[in-house]
Amino acid sequence: MPAAVPAPAAQDQTRELAQIVRRIEANIAAVIRGKPAAIRLAVTTLIARGHLLIEDIPGVGKTTLARALAASLGGTFRRIQFTSDLLPSDILGVNVWDPHVNTFELKRGPIFANVVLADEINRTTPRTQSALLEAMSDGQVSIDDHTYTLDQPFLVLATQNPAEHFGTYPLPESQMDRFLLRIQLGYPGRQVEKEILRERAGGDPIAALAPVVEPATVRTLQEAVEHVRVDEALIDYAMAVVEETRRSPVIQVGVSTRGALAWYRAAQASALCDGRAFCVPDDLKHLAVPCLAHRLMLVASHESLGRARAEAERAMTEVLARVPVPT
Repeated sequence: MPAAVPAPAAQDQTRELAQIVRRIEANIAAVIRGKPAAIRLAVTTLIARGHLLIEDIPGVGKTTLARALAASLGGTFRRIQFTSDLLPSDILGVNVWDPHVNTFELKRGPIFANVVLADEINRTTPRTQSALLEAMSDGQVSIDDHTYTLDQPFLVLATQNPAEHFGTYPLPESQMDRFLLRIQLGYPGRQVEKEILRERAGGDPIAALAPVVEPATVRTLQEAVEHVRVDEALIDYAMAVVEETRRSPVIQVGVSTRGALAWYRAAQASALCDGRAFCVPDDLKHLAVPCLAHRLMLVASHESLGRARAEAERAMTEVLARVPVPT
């Protein structure tokens, strides 16, 4: 069954929104050189109402990418440096008695921001890691029997180093499942790295970044994603891939329903970034590994984060190769 052709007005609006996406990407690219794919995935996560896990070695730009994205949005930004002694109240906030009005007043924690950088998230205890679960899933937090809604857009950008194990606490499966995408940056190319060395001697380049959109514009992009059309054949393809992960002999636990929904939403966001009001098979295929691999539990997995990630991505790639793509 051929995909329905979008109305010209809807397609024109989609192209206009894609231009906004390109402005955000260009602003980030001013400080993150030579990584257009990673930038696109970060922006895709933002407009899909998801959260991003950046897993890579130190010094390749994980924190810089998070800060550049936040600087481009014009919203509020908070950075949390995760350590072993960090408490949930250090993230969420705490009620403090105010003697002037004889009541408790909430001192809001850094979670109350549009963009939250959870730096080295695997260096804090599982109890503190879990403080992010409700915020990432429902866009709200509960403090002393009161629920507080977080401002939108709300994005958690978490970083972790896969090469170091001392003093770290691996994220549990329930926490990993809350991240829409997991990406890597890797080393820059030689010429790009040479330009970075030449240009960065003068100071922090993010200080010169100005916002290119407002939070209201980001909310418009997020709402537009929900109207991107996904053909029935693509939904069947996505279901076939998800079911194959559950049958694979090397995968102990396959993709959950939450993971399937995340993949669907990420594909819609990818289409919008490309200026389309409809999805194509490549939207799903290109996002399968960054969206689904970190949700798999393999039958045999290494303790090393780097090797475990590589094995999960290889298993996901093999699943994709077994499922025919709709034409």
